[in-house]
Order: sequence, then C-alpha cells, then structure tokens
Amino acid sequence: MVSTDFSAALRAPAHPQAKPGYGKRSAPDQLPRTGADFAHLRTREAAIAAYIDRLTEGAAIGYKALAANIADYGQQACAKSLKFLSEAGHLRLVKEHLAVADNSLRWVTRTYFSRTSRDDEWWKAYVAGLRGVDLTGLDRDRDQEGKRDRDRPAEAPAPTPPAPTVAYRTLARLGRTEPRMTLSAAECAALESLAAQWLARGATPDHLTRSLTTGLPHPLHSPGAIARKRLESKMPPEPYQAPTHITRAVMLCIGCEEPETVVTLIGGVCVECREEMEAYDAAESKGLVIDAIPDTFRAVPAQREVARRADELRAAAGLKARPIPRPTHGDFARPLPRNGVADLVRGAE
Repeated sequence: MVSTDFSAALRAPAHPQAKPGYGKRSAPDQLPRTGADFAHLRTREAAIAAYIDRLTEGAAIGYKALAANIADYGQQACAKSLKFLSEAGHLRLVKEHLAVADNSLRWVTRTYFSRTSRDDEWWKAYVAGLRGVDLTGLDRDRDQEGKRDRDRPAEAPAPTPPAPTVAYRTLARLGRTEPRMTLSAAECAALESLAAQWLARGATPDHLTRSLTTGLPHPLHSPGAIARKRLESKMPPEPYQAPTHITRAVMLCIGCEEPETVVTLIGGVCVECREEMEAYDAAESKGLVIDAIPDTFRAVPAQREVARRADELRAAAGLKARPIPRPTHGDFARPLPRNGVADLVRGAE
C-alpha cells in the first residue's frame, strides 16, 4: 500500500450536515492523528478516509454528499470506497431505535467512523453497548461542537488574527439599524458573551438586533448600558429537549443497508456486496472502468441486482460467474425461470 501523507486533505468547512440525529459519529478511544493513519489503504480510500476524518460530527458522509464535495472522485468511486473503508475497520453503518420522553419512537441511521482501524469483535461490542445510551445532551453538545468548527476560520499556513464571532459582529452592526445604539469595540467585546448566550439559545442575529434597537428611550445616553440591561433581562429560555435514549442498535451492510439480522456481515459488508467488491477489484486490475446502473433504472430487485452486477463485472474481468442466490421469503421467493436471469429481467420489464 502507498504511504502517502493525507494530513493536508481539504478540511471542507462548507461540507453539508446531515439531518439532525443522522450523519457522521466518531467512535471513541481513537489514537492521536498522524500523517500515516491511512497508509495501509489504497490511494483513493486513503484520501476519502482523510477527508471524512476531518469532517465535523453530524456531517453527511453518504456517497452522494462525498462526491459532491470531493473533486477527484465521483459517486461510484465514493460508494465503492465506503465499502472498502468498512472492510478495513474504519466505518460501520448502524441503525438506532430511539425513544423520547413523549413516548414517540423513531429510527435513525448513523455512520460511525474510526480513524483507528477496529476489528469485527470491537465493533460488535461497541454497537451492543449503545443500547440504553442517553442522547439527551450528547447530540446537542455534538451539534454545538460542529457549529463551532463551521464558524471557525479555515486553517491557514501563517498565523492570522481570529475572525470575529457572530455575536460580536451582530453587536458591532447595531448602529446600522439604529445609529443611537452604535457600540464601541470595547463595549462589543464586553457584551459578546451575553450575545453568544442568546444565539446558543436559538435567537437569530436579526432577533437579537430587534431586541436591542426597538422601543428605545428618549433621550438615550448610554447605548452600552441599555444593551447590557436588555441582554440580561430579556435573555431567552434555554431550549427544551426531550430526553432521548437508544432502545436498540443494529448494524447494516454499508452497501445494500440490509440489517445484520437478515444477512451475515463480515467487515460491515454482506456476502453479496463483498462479491461485488471482489469483482470490482478484478475488473479494475484489468484496467476496466464500469459505471454503476442508477437505482431508477433497475429492472430487478436491489438484492438480486447486486449479484447480477457482480457477475457482469466478473465476466468483463474474464472470471467465472457465480450463481445468483435465490431469496427464501418475500415477494420474489419464486423459482427462477428456465432461462435464468434473462427471462426474469424480461418478465420485470
């Protein structure tokens, strides 16, 4: 494997966040970051792993989001790389069943990432230990951490002065809305922590500006004193978040997203998706590049399509095709047509 330092990979401050409760989750007890964390991987997987490693908690790390923000690789390359990163012990796709205080229930799907490679036994023990975990403050703390990371200026090669915070900028711009509320730099710095509390409790900069500039007394002698009094006396309440805990957690195949209760997972990848990975490896070793078939053009069910796709790749690489496994239950649990997959595809058209 190449030993390339990917520490200079893009930090991607503009990378999108997933929906609340979804997205990237960092596994615990990882080793400190070094320049050779992913040297055991191929160049493509190492670059994508280094990119994911630097994303904030809750970032969207599906193959579409990655492809849209990594210039060198498309959706197919990112989708394949996620499978290989799972096999190498860096990723696991986990479906969690959540219960909140109002007795509502919901499922969320998270992608757990570990810079330090873990084996199957470690991941199984970790996922099993998620049951009963209280997420009441955990997600909120991670969201705040992600917000701080997004607001932090991008890393630069030379030391630069820190950029003003949103709270400071909002205070400094009060005079544009109401000239009588123009604050000095010292006053903005002294009131910054109070304004930051407003924003942390859900207030927007516009809300904060209106609260500090409307209904002012006449005459107004001290804008700094007025701002402090209003920031303290009109402070919004802390947002209420219903207690949330995990009642069940199940690992999913990183490729087809089938749960471990239905398929056998090895390295976070089911048998069929693993065969597809092997076929891709064989095809790429022969210099073949085969694009994926979009889901919207599938003529057969997703599970059967994976095996069929693997056979196409093996044929292109000059390898012997393997028989397509038959489902044992569900709508497609019926004998294969006499002419095999060809008849099945024609029947589905």
